[in-house]
Amino acid sequence: MDYRKTNAPASTVTRDMMKLCEDTNNVYESVAIIGKRANQISVEIKNDLSKKLAEFASYNDNLEEVFENREQIEISRYYEKLPKPTLIATQEYIEGKVYYRNPAKEKEKLQ
Repeated sequence: MDYRKTNAPASTVTRDMMKLCEDTNNVYESVAIIGKRANQISVEIKNDLSKKLAEFASYNDNLEEVFENREQIEISRYYEKLPKPTLIATQEYIEGKVYYRNPAKEKEKLQ
């Protein structure tokens, strides 16, 4: 997934918590859903970054051969400029792109 194409803000935004919890009717449950999605996004971003940086890995232990790699620096800058995973997850939740379910509530409905 290209996280640059998301319309999540790059900096922190104040949100109305009552609008965030309209779907679940519980602020804490909404925050837990957003937090779990943020963790998933964080893992995806970290894996992508690790794969891209592994191409430039130097396996020499010689400190004299350390040099700056322009491509590696550009890749790092790209990932630094991305919105934080929490902001991306919150935007996905607001847009209704996050699928979630609560097994405890489903169990109560069946009884």
